[in-house]
Amino acid sequence: QVQLAESGGGLVQPGGSLRLSCAASGTIFRINAMAWYRQAPGKQRELVATITNTGGTNYADSAKGRFTISRDNAKNTVYLQMNNLEPEDTAVYYCNANIQARPSAWIPAADYWGQGTQVTVSS
Repeated sequence: QVQLAESGGGLVQPGGSLRLSCAASGTIFRINAMAWYRQAPGKQRELVATITNTGGTNYADSAKGRFTISRDNAKNTVYLQMNNLEPEDTAVYYCNANIQARPSAWIPAADYWGQGTQVTVSS
């Protein structure tokens, strides 16, 4: 079926930058909205940014002005460019995609999740 694979996480100092990638593979007819979530230790998973299939974006207040979400529809890939990172950004970042696997109106689209990639911001 459908799989999402994230990459790009790592250890960075405060003020640094990282670019996360998430590629969808498998049986895919159409990818609708895509999003990035994150979950810090002991905290609930939170939405960071979303992007529609036409490029419209929304960001959490904590991400506005620092993070940029984008997508390459030809590659079934979504990106999250993170600049001016802060220790509070430390979390596991998860890719999410709403995907129509086959061109059937009787089979609804479903949400899929990546395995997560660790982002650590520390001096």
